[in-house]
This record gives sequence, structure tokens and C-alpha cells, in this order.
Amino acid sequence: MTANCIFERVAETRSTNDDLLERWRAGELIDPVARIAYRQTAGKGRAGRSWLASPEDSLCFSLAHPFKRTPAELSGLSLLVGLAVLSGIAQACNLRGSELHEAGFRLKWPNDLLLNNNKLAGILIEGGQAKAGELTWMIIGVGINLRNAGVSAAQLTNELKASSLDQITKSPIDNEYLWLKLVESLENHFAKFDQYGFRPYKEEWMQWDAYLGQTACISGAGKDPVFGIARGVDDSGALLLQQANKTVTVHAGDVSLRIQA
Repeated sequence: MTANCIFERVAETRSTNDDLLERWRAGELIDPVARIAYRQTAGKGRAGRSWLASPEDSLCFSLAHPFKRTPAELSGLSLLVGLAVLSGIAQACNLRGSELHEAGFRLKWPNDLLLNNNKLAGILIEGGQAKAGELTWMIIGVGINLRNAGVSAAQLTNELKASSLDQITKSPIDNEYLWLKLVESLENHFAKFDQYGFRPYKEEWMQWDAYLGQTACISGAGKDPVFGIARGVDDSGALLLQQANKTVTVHAGDVSLRIQA
């Protein structure tokens, strides 16, 4: 773990992502900051959605991290974060990656973590570069369901039912320990990603791809739905959809990926 990462714990805030974004915009960030809140009153998901979860049953935090790469060179970051979260969960639960895979853990492009096809965790990435030539500060928000998935399923998302970490653990996980392991994993993965980009992680990510080989639908961004067979991702982390006579490349944005009904 980066020695100069600052750890902050607060009882309540509107959004840990917003807290760190405000500091970035004010030029107040110097070292990486990991901020966790017991309760977020205005937690956020992708595309402006609300992230509503019971404080007792979830872990929600944000990590502000500086990258030497420009924003345009950070493609695939959300996929990399998914891999880092998986690694952190494995360490915290004292399980091998293969055991998580056998238990039904998967990654849904571009930023969801699934357990047996139900949503376990979500990722929200914001931030940017204040001026050309400066470091790029990205604020990575992570929300994980720890227990009682049945209670929060209707609140968390209208796209997927919810799952929770207690479905695969024999004993309760200490929230603080899990948080520290997740931040450690993220910081370690970011160091390599900042140097080499997403390409070294491409094959590993595809091993966890929830939709690989299935007929999927991409919708959103004010465009007509796009259908095709999911063929994984390219070196930049863009989704590849195979159609009859061509392969469509879809970049992360305000889009939604679903299995075709």
C-alpha cells in the first residue's frame, strides 16, 4: 500500500465522492486519500442514479488517486478497479481467486461486480486533469453489499437483483479490515496501470467476464439499442460486440449492457 495514502473515517456525509471532488477542484489534494462513511445521504451510482443502501449492510468509500497518465490514457480504469476489488475481497476473506470464481463472482462491463448474476458491488469514477501537464486525479467510489441482499435489492438497482458478500463467507467480515484490503489492492493495481495501462490486464478481466459469448444489448446515450454477441474487450477496455458481418466497439460511457431477453 502507498505509504502516503491518507485514511479518513466519517460517521455521515452526503457523498464521499463529492467530498473528494470538491477538494480536487479546490486544488487541495496532495497525497492519495481514502474516505469512508458509515452513512452516505446522497450516495451516487452511474449516470446520476442514486445509490441507496442500508449503512449496516454495506461498505461505501471513495479513493482519490493521482495518475501520471492523461484522462484520455485512462481507458479501462473501471475494469481495472473491478479486478482490484475482486483481489481485495479474496485477501480479506482469505480465499483464492479461483475460489471466488467457483462461487460465482463475475465482472459486468464496465463497472459492476456480480455474484451469481446478481449485483454485489458498483463502481463510480469521476475526476480529471485541472490543467494540461498536471497529474490526473481520479475519484473512485466503491459500494459493496455486505449482508441482507434481499432487503436492499429493490433499492440498489432497477437493472439487477442484489447479492451480498455474506452469501459466500462463513463468518462476518470486519468492515475496517475489508476496507483496508480493498484500498491496498487498488493502490497496488494503480501503480502498474499507471505505467502500462489496461492491456496487461485484458486477458485476466475476460476470465471474469459475466457476459462473454452471450447475446447482449447495449442501450443508452440517446441511441438505438445495439445487439451482438459479447466477445470480451480490446486492449483499451472497450467492449466488443460481434454482429453478422462486423465487430462493434463500444466505449464506456452512459450506456447499459444487458443480456438480450
